[in-house]
Amino acid sequence: MEAENVYAVQKMQDHIRENLMGPITLSALSRSCGYSPFYCIRIFKELMGKTPFEYIRMLRLSKAALRLRDGNVKVLETALDFMFDSHEGFTRAFSKEFGITPSAYSRRPSPIRLFMPSSILSYYLFVKRGETEMKEKNETATVFVQVIERPKRKLILKRGKSAGDYFEYCGEVGCDVWGILCSIKEALYEPVGAWLPGRLIPEGTSRYVQGVEVPDGYSGVVPEGFEMIDLEPCSMMVFQGPEYDDNDDSFCDAIMLIQEAIEKYKPSTYGYGWADDDFPRFQLEPQGWRGYIESRPVRKIV
Repeated sequence: MEAENVYAVQKMQDHIRENLMGPITLSALSRSCGYSPFYCIRIFKELMGKTPFEYIRMLRLSKAALRLRDGNVKVLETALDFMFDSHEGFTRAFSKEFGITPSAYSRRPSPIRLFMPSSILSYYLFVKRGETEMKEKNETATVFVQVIERPKRKLILKRGKSAGDYFEYCGEVGCDVWGILCSIKEALYEPVGAWLPGRLIPEGTSRYVQGVEVPDGYSGVVPEGFEMIDLEPCSMMVFQGPEYDDNDDSFCDAIMLIQEAIEKYKPSTYGYGWADDDFPRFQLEPQGWRGYIESRPVRKIV
């Protein structure tokens, strides 16, 4: 994976994200990264697994699905907003992508496989950082820590085979799980990556999973291949790092900063002890504007 191509594809991803609800041309993508149209298509497909316009179509359909799920909007209005020429064309594309018509989905949303692409640059920098040592940081970063209480709820999750982290997990189950989790309307919060305690790991399954919390009384659909488990009330110690730039290797430093801070932290100072044997530990999707966030279960020391 050549760095120049990664940065070029990232520029195309950025251009697509910024112009998703407007016209996007191959010439505009070409200008965004400084390569010829032919070469743009070639490197984009090589790194993303699909052509730029397959990527754009899938992303528009997924964003349209979220709008139909969450708002009282008309199908035609949504189709036109996401650059489809007609109700019929949008319905055909939506049905082909998700196996349900947009009108039926709007009336009764159910879990579907949304397309939620990751930043190619973040992936590249994380892998690259794994091959080299972290560079020293002279400045001191502030980590915000707080304890929150979580009620009894359920976790809809997809297990792997032996994965211990995000990349191992994607290698085992693929990268489509996140999109399905994002489509669950009744979710209490955003999807998470989770490290499960031993008591919640059946033999032959992974410690690391992806899932989303839903209310304890959830009676909706559990997607095929997923399962739902009970989570008892617990206290979670949340660690949040400073904002960082998504487009450089500070992404990797942000994750390591929090994970190292958690390992060194002494919760007993504040009257708590770790409760890793009883409850999952969570990580949120890394997003530079809010800093990297992980939460680890704790219990009050009596």
